[in-house]
Amino acid sequence: MLQGKPLADTMRPDTLQDYFGQSRAVGQDTLLRSLLETNEIPSLILWGPPGCGKTTLAHIIANNSKKHSIRFVTLSATNAKTNDVRDVIKQAQNEKSFFKRKTILFIDEIHRFNKSQQDTFLPHVECGTITLIGATTENPSFQVNAALLSRCRVIVLEKLPAEAMVTILMRAINSLGIHVLDSSRPTDPLSHSSNSSSEPAMFIEDKAVDTLAYLSDGDARAGLNGLQLAVLARLSSRKMFCKKSGQSYSPSRVLITENDVKEGLQRSHILYDRAGEEHYNCISALHKSMRGSDQNASLYWLARMLEGGEDPLYVARRLVRFASEDIGLADPSALTQAVAAYQGCHFIGMPECEVLLAQCVVYFARAPKSIEVYSAYNNVKACLRNHQGPLPPVPLHLRNAPTRLMKDLGYGKGYKYNPMYSEPVDQEYLPEELRGVDFFKQRRC
Repeated sequence: MLQGKPLADTMRPDTLQDYFGQSRAVGQDTLLRSLLETNEIPSLILWGPPGCGKTTLAHIIANNSKKHSIRFVTLSATNAKTNDVRDVIKQAQNEKSFFKRKTILFIDEIHRFNKSQQDTFLPHVECGTITLIGATTENPSFQVNAALLSRCRVIVLEKLPAEAMVTILMRAINSLGIHVLDSSRPTDPLSHSSNSSSEPAMFIEDKAVDTLAYLSDGDARAGLNGLQLAVLARLSSRKMFCKKSGQSYSPSRVLITENDVKEGLQRSHILYDRAGEEHYNCISALHKSMRGSDQNASLYWLARMLEGGEDPLYVARRLVRFASEDIGLADPSALTQAVAAYQGCHFIGMPECEVLLAQCVVYFARAPKSIEVYSAYNNVKACLRNHQGPLPPVPLHLRNAPTRLMKDLGYGKGYKYNPMYSEPVDQEYLPEELRGVDFFKQRRC
């Protein structure tokens, strides 16, 4: 199993009972699940991030369809041409006319088809010649023709939660005959293992399973293939060690550790864990480096996050906050820089937007700093939270008076309209009990 196809493909479930992590889309009481179980499959667009189960759901539908003599044809928009689609549609027409047999056409990466190619499906979906199932990682509102989209039900598949990832990984671990080593138990089963075929061939630390689940970031394909690489690498290194040392090879004495599964993932997953504490540690380090005017460290922490797969819009949002919290009125244009960087990231995405964020981060590191506004606003919040009893009313002269009754009650009476005066106007704007309070100079009111 390990030496053949990718583990993610080998472990692809055939039924909804083994399809984990998408309860909102295909849970027990959902409309889609009811339709799938009764084999009343509508045209669908499956939208979700990589590794969330789009192709797997199509695979489950395919298995179920074959039991009911429904043709299921798969094409990938990455290599299929318009003629390929026309051939499938022609065959579907013949099947429907001569054998009354339905055809389901699954198009993986359907967003890679241009608008003209997508138009090819339209009349045939309309008349029921084919049931179309498209899978896409891109927003179908922008990447799928509006006319085609209106004839399909969009199913949103979410990033798999860590709990679902653990379940998926454990299913694979059990199928591979790997024994999970409980880290809470002090005894080492490796020292008592034998070469008997009845013993598990390999062990894996339980914390390694948890780490792999979190670092996979909701991508089951990455997690399963990372597990496969970790096992193969550990077996290979064990064989090499035994060969060099002259020992007999014993597969039952192989332990897969947390470091092994990290090695089984891409380098970016080792650098940065978006799901765990490292996410908060790195953004904190970036914030403090910019605050301390260290442009080198600021660029380092930025790159560490982006190269690790952090959402650039998350970083950009933090920069908008930093512009007002730490730079403030010392350089008011910093806020403009941050908003422009956010918009740029939204427009062009990664990897092109990384230099936009780098420019903004260096600008902030070099900029003068002021927390005057930030501190003053915190003083206002503290004043409001600590106030005893009802909050003071808005002074009458500051109130708006849109009706005659309000004017008669004194709303707006005595208000001095500042633009009409050439000299500064002596007028109170705070409630009477707060007169004389300066939030920029004192902490309490």
